[in-house]
Amino acid sequence: MNIITNDTVQCEKAMAALREVIDPEIGLNVVDLGLIYQLDFDEPNNNIYASMTLTTQFCPMGASIVDGVKQALNTAFPDSEAIVSLTFDPPWRPQRISEQGQKFLNQ
Repeated sequence: MNIITNDTVQCEKAMAALREVIDPEIGLNVVDLGLIYQLDFDEPNNNIYASMTLTTQFCPMGASIVDGVKQALNTAFPDSEAIVSLTFDPPWRPQRISEQGQKFLNQ
């Protein structure tokens, strides 16, 4: 699972917060599902840019998941504003699920 970032230290803090955002239909967090593609930290403007996807473009919980990502980042970085963009390029594939996520799903 490769996350593109411009700040690995801040990225670790962000990923820890994002592990609390659960896809309610699958029961797995957005990090282990492989939904987060990129996190960039714009410190001069106090913005965090997150690029993510969903398991399908027609995910009925998509808006809720995106909102959860935004809220988690805003909570972890209260002095910054999280700006989340949704992309389907490249489309999500089950191979993006982390090893820990696969263990969880195969219980």
